[in-house]
Amino acid sequence: MECTTLFFLCSCSFSFLIISSARDTLTADQIISDGETIVSARGEFEMGFFSPGGRPQNRYFGIWYKKISKGTVIWLANRETPVANGSGIVRVNSRGIMVGTNESNSVIWSSDYSRSVKNPVAQLLDNGNLVFRDGNDEQSFVWQSFDHIVDTLLPGMKFGYDLVSGIDRYFVPWKSEDDPAPGDYIHRMDRNGYPQLITRKDSVVRFRTGPWVGSQFSGIPRFDQNRIYRPSFVISKTEVYYIFDLVNVSDSAVTRLRLTPGGEWFRLVWNREKQEWTRVLTLQVTDCDSYGLCGTYGVCNVNKTPRCECMKGFDPENPDDWAAADWSNGCLRNVQLECGNGDGFLKYSGVKLPDTRWSWYNMSMSLSECRTKCLKDCNCTAYSNTDVRNGGSGCLLWFGGLHDIRGYSEDGQDLYVRMAASELEDSKDSKRKKTVWFLLLLLVPAVILGLYLLYKFRKRRLHGEEIPQSNLTSEATNRNERQDLDLPLLDFLQIANATGNFSSKLGKGGFGTVYKGILEGGQEVAVKRLSKDSRQGVDEFMNEVSCIAKLQHRNLVRLLGCCIEKDERMLIYEYMPNKCLDSIIFDTEKCTSVDWQTRYNIINGTARGLLYLHRDSRLRIIHRDLKASNILLDHEMNPKISDFGLARICGGSETQASTTRIVGTYGYMPPEYAIDGLFSTKSDVYSFGVLLLEIISGNKIRGFRHPDHNLNLIGHAWKSYNEDKLSEATDKLILNSSNEDEVFRVIKIGLLCVQEYPEDRPNMSSVVLMLSSKIALSTPKKPGFYSERREAHETNSSSLNNTDSSPMNTYTFSLFEPR
Repeated sequence: MECTTLFFLCSCSFSFLIISSARDTLTADQIISDGETIVSARGEFEMGFFSPGGRPQNRYFGIWYKKISKGTVIWLANRETPVANGSGIVRVNSRGIMVGTNESNSVIWSSDYSRSVKNPVAQLLDNGNLVFRDGNDEQSFVWQSFDHIVDTLLPGMKFGYDLVSGIDRYFVPWKSEDDPAPGDYIHRMDRNGYPQLITRKDSVVRFRTGPWVGSQFSGIPRFDQNRIYRPSFVISKTEVYYIFDLVNVSDSAVTRLRLTPGGEWFRLVWNREKQEWTRVLTLQVTDCDSYGLCGTYGVCNVNKTPRCECMKGFDPENPDDWAAADWSNGCLRNVQLECGNGDGFLKYSGVKLPDTRWSWYNMSMSLSECRTKCLKDCNCTAYSNTDVRNGGSGCLLWFGGLHDIRGYSEDGQDLYVRMAASELEDSKDSKRKKTVWFLLLLLVPAVILGLYLLYKFRKRRLHGEEIPQSNLTSEATNRNERQDLDLPLLDFLQIANATGNFSSKLGKGGFGTVYKGILEGGQEVAVKRLSKDSRQGVDEFMNEVSCIAKLQHRNLVRLLGCCIEKDERMLIYEYMPNKCLDSIIFDTEKCTSVDWQTRYNIINGTARGLLYLHRDSRLRIIHRDLKASNILLDHEMNPKISDFGLARICGGSETQASTTRIVGTYGYMPPEYAIDGLFSTKSDVYSFGVLLLEIISGNKIRGFRHPDHNLNLIGHAWKSYNEDKLSEATDKLILNSSNEDEVFRVIKIGLLCVQEYPEDRPNMSSVVLMLSSKIALSTPKKPGFYSERREAHETNSSSLNNTDSSPMNTYTFSLFEPR
């Protein structure tokens, strides 16, 4: 830190040189004056006096990162009593570390310890911990800053209770970004019942992590493929705490957990390339993260409107308040429990477990033992496992009302809620009724349609007419399809006029042709017109509309409207002036204009679009046909994922499905899908990896040839990686000494995506993190479909599509089945 005045810099220069250049310790015969600093042994952290932004007159003694952003303070001492006029000094004596002033010789902050130390030493360690110890004992700390958290948790810091010493380690963030005084929020370990972490503002609970369930907190999203830090939670007779450590200590990754003055939680990772902190995890994202939004026995779900609903067998305590979106009063049971009279349990899957302040736990019991114990206690209202790993273990019981429950589309745990016997019977009856109604809804229309067709058939037979089969249900189909859509409908004449009577063709695919058009308001559009003789076209058309109409993301193509009129099916999209990705990177002339930064932005944008489909949209969608011709580029070369005709909408907890109808494009399909028909989000990850390798190499996955071997593009990249010759898998147009490391890193990410087994591939949230940070990458395993091919089988019949035969400047929306 710069010193406040020239006087202090000059008068303390000798001491500064001794302390900062040669030592990481402060002894009883030394002092630190304002303008001097002490640096840890390897130069990771630095401590001294500093001023927050906008308050130069206030000086605080603190610790900050030395090698990276000097503005990032991780701990400070005199947060309530700043030193004025640069008069601060720090010294140690037998009782601890003291911060004071050289003007009045007064002490404004002290680490005061009850007993004396003969040879007192203060030392700044390379993990950011300031310790006070006896100079003859380097292992035992009399006092340490890690026991006094401010707003930041570093690797190796414990957050929680030491039951022996009575130390309570908890967060109190800054009052504002430029005022380090204690703020309004406190984040603390709550040991009532099963321990959990709770954020309060003015003693009112605002946020709760939920209990630890083995590898994460119940109310915090799972961070898959996390190769930066390893979290753990310890409950013993002497301590209860949360801690995280770096996965690879020798790695240069820097991460921290921070509570902001506004009470928000962020996991941050230092991005060395951009020289800034990147948020990789945000704990409070939606209103469902607010504590108790839906009251007792209410469940909050961000994917539903309204947000809150009562659990089964419960109704709102105050229906008028609920109608006005005030759910805080919660819900009441329809039928009161009758202990010992046939009570049972309803299972809720994928939920954040309720507030555990009124709970009991046992880490060794099984789930069946847990159920029995709950049934024997008339006050027990619910039970669950304490650890969900490996099939589940441990027992957690709740007593009284259930508070702060949230439903998840993914993640979440199982909760078993106690219900009266009559409610359980009603639940069973309800399931039976739903099954009956479902069957009726299927059978009744079929019977009516059959009778109608029979009537029409007999009527026309009486008049000697033939029945035109293609038009029997055309009018009814059009009407039903229109009702299912939530999009502007354009009539056929409007679109014909906009496209010049379909004269401006952009491209052609297996299910139709794409035309350029201009609407009446002057907006340029792309019109996809379904072929009338397409065998599967209508199904894919309706699938594409139902998928993309519900999606909004800057890296997804925007659907503006559609047309359903007699036999015509058309989609109206925003126009992409740079057309398809494959029309540029595979063109020998156009590819010269696409530098590395542009290609990287296309890769990153496509990854973010896929992440939205897999995790962040209202629906979990698997694209199933991600390829270069389905990536469109706007006027700024921003990528837009298109063509959702083969996409699959998955249920909230569905992560994998299977099909006997294999659709897509050979080369982009992973082994488990092409061979067994199994598809999941990891199928899209594989396709993305292939696309990534194409973008970097400038070569197509199909038709790739190399003079030295018969490997395909994936095999060539794998061979180059194993031989440490990744430059051979890179387009020479983009590679230079300044970006070589970044390009090779991205190739390695591509190889991680195309690994043979889906469980080895990262999910898209991990891919986005790997692309946007410098975290360590794992070693790729053998990819799928990389072996050498035999020339005798190199025919066009191996492809599911014919886009390679189309001109390079075509604009395609392609849908194909394998032949």
